[in-house]
Amino acid sequence: MTVATAGHPTPAHPEPAGAGNRLVVGGATLTWRSLPLPTLADPAAVLAHSGLHALTAARQHAVHGTELLLGTASRVDAQLRTELRDAGFTVSVLDDEGVHPSAPTRPRAAEPGRLWLLTSGSTGRPKRVGHTLSTLTTVRGDQPDRTWLCPYAPGTYAWWQVVTLSLTQPGQHLVVVEPDELDDWPTVAAAHGVDAASGTPTFWRRTLYRDAAALARVPLRQITLGGEPVDQAILDQLRDVFPTARISWIYASSEVGASIVVHDGRAGFPVDWLDRETPGRPTLSVRDDELVVTSPYHGAGLAGPVRTGDRVQVLDGRVLITGRLDSDEINVGGSKVSAGVVRGVLAGHPAVAWARVTGRRAPVLGRMVVAEVVLDPVDPADEATLVRWCADRLPEHAVPRRIRVLPEIPVKETLKSDV
Repeated sequence: MTVATAGHPTPAHPEPAGAGNRLVVGGATLTWRSLPLPTLADPAAVLAHSGLHALTAARQHAVHGTELLLGTASRVDAQLRTELRDAGFTVSVLDDEGVHPSAPTRPRAAEPGRLWLLTSGSTGRPKRVGHTLSTLTTVRGDQPDRTWLCPYAPGTYAWWQVVTLSLTQPGQHLVVVEPDELDDWPTVAAAHGVDAASGTPTFWRRTLYRDAAALARVPLRQITLGGEPVDQAILDQLRDVFPTARISWIYASSEVGASIVVHDGRAGFPVDWLDRETPGRPTLSVRDDELVVTSPYHGAGLAGPVRTGDRVQVLDGRVLITGRLDSDEINVGGSKVSAGVVRGVLAGHPAVAWARVTGRRAPVLGRMVVAEVVLDPVDPADEATLVRWCADRLPEHAVPRRIRVLPEIPVKETLKSDV
């Protein structure tokens, strides 16, 4: 990679504490300290061509405090690029040939130390949320040495969570998986001694579905899930493969940061965590079935209670996050059905590798529950068997009336499915 490094001022910050950590990316083994520093206009919106280019931009920010929004070309379309230039950013493509900038249409002074994240766009077009390295760094205590897998798209909240851990903590090494390596990531991870990995439930389900034996050969001691509703089925499946690993699920978002961390192997979190105020920790509440978070790790301008848009259900002493408010509730003839609860029941069948539940228009009832599933290729089940399974565990109006079988688990660049 050819990257201009001349002309930088004296670094605004000391080298981060993790500067000596090992990085494996693009077939090369490096350290944070050995990464080249690209010359970026300030403020900069960087569209990274690969994981390596994204890491160089992250280090550049850590050393110089350049106001930075980081993403990939596929997540930043032409309209959004125009919006960013209108907002004062120099939009730069960063690739093997260097930096290719497009000047802002409305130049402005930079805000030193500011990091911008693009929301996932699950509720519409992506929005910018302001952070700093400090608000993105939520793991602060001493950690055991780990080699982490980073499969996330550059610039996403989950990507920054893994990257800031490696930047700020000695002994937290990083193996970056590019999109074209995702199908074979267990082989890459095993070759480089990965013992900690973070991914969405879809990421883990897809790996188990494609090659559970290869996954079992990765010496994982820490498994983390987040970014989507986490049900008991995926936690149990991972426990079966890794009986001695610590399995954690995290609730985090660009708006409120990392707010919930659960290590007990159960879906949801204890109901007595609600409305518990502890200095330096997020406060969790429920209003009208919606999760509300007051967090010290919030984005700029988001202090105080933030309505997350996520629907929750209290069941057997646990608070379960079932999905987005605007898509989780299905009204069947006046009776409310949680798509997430039905999805969890389907995912609990041993023949189901993945499930999606939605509502479809129907005469008389208005809506009916339908589902899509991906089945275990070795021991599949037919539609009638799955309907009976649901009928034994759900009220009659919540049982799917149609179940369609898909050949592969769908996944987006964010490693999520539309569940």
